[in-house]
Amino acid sequence: MRVAIVGATGLVGEMMRRVLEERDFPVDDLVLIASERSSGAKLKFKGDYHKIVELNAAHLKGVDIALFATEAEISREYVKAAVKAGAVAIDNSSAFRMDESVPLVVPEVNPMRLHAHKGIVANPNCSTIQLVVVLWPIHTHSTLRRVVVSTYQSVSGKGRLALEELVAQMERYRPNASGFPYSLRASAKAEVFPYPMISNLIPQIDDFTEGGDTKEEEKMINETQKIMDLPDLKITATCVRVPVLFSHSESVNIETEREIGPEETKNLLSACAGVKIVDEPGLQSYPLPSQASDTDLVYVGRIRQDRSVPHGLNVWIVADNLRKGAATNAVQIAEKLLDLGLL
Repeated sequence: MRVAIVGATGLVGEMMRRVLEERDFPVDDLVLIASERSSGAKLKFKGDYHKIVELNAAHLKGVDIALFATEAEISREYVKAAVKAGAVAIDNSSAFRMDESVPLVVPEVNPMRLHAHKGIVANPNCSTIQLVVVLWPIHTHSTLRRVVVSTYQSVSGKGRLALEELVAQMERYRPNASGFPYSLRASAKAEVFPYPMISNLIPQIDDFTEGGDTKEEEKMINETQKIMDLPDLKITATCVRVPVLFSHSESVNIETEREIGPEETKNLLSACAGVKIVDEPGLQSYPLPSQASDTDLVYVGRIRQDRSVPHGLNVWIVADNLRKGAATNAVQIAEKLLDLGLL
C-alpha cells in the first residue's frame, strides 16, 4: 500500500501522518509531498525518516491513496492528477465537496456513499463533521424538522500562522499601569485575522456572500444537507472565531417531528461509535475544548429540552478540528475504502 500525504507540513498534513501511525493503517510506502520550500526535509513515521518531495504530478505515480491537506486551488489541480495516475484521492479542501459526482463522507453517517466514488472522495468541513455525527442518529430516530447551529471555532482551523498570531498576542497581553483594563501592546499585530484575536470573538469565518452569510456558514448548511441526503432540511448557521487554540464547539438547537427527551437522546448517542456523553450539570461536567483536544471523539453535553417549541432539543458539541474534523475522518474514509474493497 503506497500512501501519499499532499501538504504534509501543514497542521492537517502533520496530523494525518500521526493518525496513520496511531491507527496502524497498512502503509508500506509513505510519500510526503509539500511545497518546494520544504523539499528535502525529513519527517518521522513508524521509526523511519522519510524525505519530503516537491509537489508535482510525477510524485503521485504508483500511489494507491492520496490524502490531500491542501488549499482548494492546489487540490483542483493535483487531485485529478492523482486519480489519473491511479490513486484514490481523499481531499480535505472545499474543492469537490459540492460536486454531485463526488461522495462527501463521514464514515459514521454515510459510508455506503463510497461505492459511488470515481477516484475522488471529499472530506467535509471540520465543523460539519462533528455536527452530522450527532444529528444523524437523532434524525434516524425522530425525523429532523429544523436545525439552528452556532459555532465557536478555534484559531487552528485557520492554520499555523493563526495559531502563532494568537500565541504572540497572549504573550503581549498585559495590564495597564493601573492594573485594569488589560490591553494589547502595540507590538502584537493582527495580520491573519481582521482584529486581534485575544480577548475577542470575531463573527466572521471566510468571506461574506451577497446574502449576508459567510462562506463557512454556507458550507455547514450545504454539506449537512448533502451528507445526510436531506436537501430540504431547514438549517441555519452562525460561525464565530474564538480565542481558543484547538477544538471547535457548537451550540445546536434541534426541532424534530416527534418528541425525543434528554435521557432518550443520551442513551441514543451513547450507543454511537465515536461519541462520548459528558453531561452532569450538577458536577459542572460538560464538554470543553481542552478536553476534546488531541482526541478523536465527538463530545456531547448540555442535552436539554427546548420548551419554546413542541419538540425542541438543545445540545452542546465539541471535537478536535484537526483530528476528527480533518485528519482522522480522512483516514477513517481510507480504512472504510479498504474494508469495502473499493481501492
